[in-house]
Amino acid sequence: MSTSAADAVAGEITGTDDGVLETPFLDSERWNILQSVTEEGGYAYATMTSLAAAGDIRAAEAAKEMAWEQLHSGPWHSVVPIWRDAYSMACMHLAKLHYANGEFNQAIKALDMGIIMGGMMLRDELNLAIRKASEKEKAKSDLGEKGESEIKFVSQEINVAEVQQSLPIKSLSCKLVGKRPALSLEAFLRDHYLSGTPVVIRDSMDHWPAKSKWNDMNYLRRVAGFRTVPVEVGKNYLCPEWKQELITFSEFLERIRSNDTTSVETTYLAQHQLFDQIQELQQDIVIPDYCFTGGGEIRSLNAWFGPAGTVTPLHHDPHHNILAQVVGKKYVRLYSASLSDELHPHSETMLSNSSQVDLDNIDEKEFPNILGLEFQDCILEEGEMLYIPPKWWHYVRSLTTSFSVSFWWSDAEKLDD
Repeated sequence: MSTSAADAVAGEITGTDDGVLETPFLDSERWNILQSVTEEGGYAYATMTSLAAAGDIRAAEAAKEMAWEQLHSGPWHSVVPIWRDAYSMACMHLAKLHYANGEFNQAIKALDMGIIMGGMMLRDELNLAIRKASEKEKAKSDLGEKGESEIKFVSQEINVAEVQQSLPIKSLSCKLVGKRPALSLEAFLRDHYLSGTPVVIRDSMDHWPAKSKWNDMNYLRRVAGFRTVPVEVGKNYLCPEWKQELITFSEFLERIRSNDTTSVETTYLAQHQLFDQIQELQQDIVIPDYCFTGGGEIRSLNAWFGPAGTVTPLHHDPHHNILAQVVGKKYVRLYSASLSDELHPHSETMLSNSSQVDLDNIDEKEFPNILGLEFQDCILEEGEMLYIPPKWWHYVRSLTTSFSVSFWWSDAEKLDD
């Protein structure tokens, strides 16, 4: 949707009729979407959508379920794109009916699902609708009140000697990642970006509102408590018991608060584009200037939020990465991209960027040379940023409740990749 179209939608969708969630862009595009869906065989979906547009909530739920099934008919990359927009449209119809009934929480849930699982065509209108429904829900549930005292996730220092016992063997005993305060862009380019060398950057996040806000559970609950988010449940994504769930942000916060780190049911909000979904949180952060080094562009901005003990196993990513530690502390271990063969990547295509080596339980018979490989590591402190060059392997463990933001960006010559 163009900027002018979005502005026009904003004018309509925040109108004075609070009993109706106006969707002018959806209304103008409905026929085009339905025509494309029927070309893919979605005749039943088209019938249910027409009934939903006329006010039939059961038909709206049926259309949403039909589109959901199409989204899960095979690997995500093989889904016909129009079905993603069809799913967003079904979510929008369902949200409009819930909104008209005063069920603002249910409307927000449907809209969130449209953002998380749907296409981009209706994204602006989904966000605008969420803004209006959120205002109504906050007024209804008094979530807008700011009188509560802070509930801090992290309130005391950790004992490094005790923590070290839970880290992979040889941690913090070899080469530590260098830490540099207020690193200039020139020095970052010269000493780290061009040479592909990791570095921890200090004193570059002090101006972020998130630094003073995100350690307060009540602030996050006020801003995003009734929003639906995808979470990971289990030790990590390489374990057989690992699964994904969709829960409200308030439920997630309660799980963090009551977390037992010995449980396989540890819940982690990992590699989710939370800030595209919940724009109030995006206002609390600032894209670091370092991310524009090389003339590239931001490829992905993700949230990593969970209790102590959450682990991202040894893997590598294709882009430059700044990992900004907003709340709490993390242990990070890094291996050079040149050691890829020695780190035994999985042979399966979907996991080829992940190592078969479990650093928390190294099988020395199967991987006898692992302990001899050179690595760098560090404890990433609150308010620090870690630069991870492309293809560098890294393992990450939360030492406390932790909220981090990762910024991926590409080189200018890779924009067309």
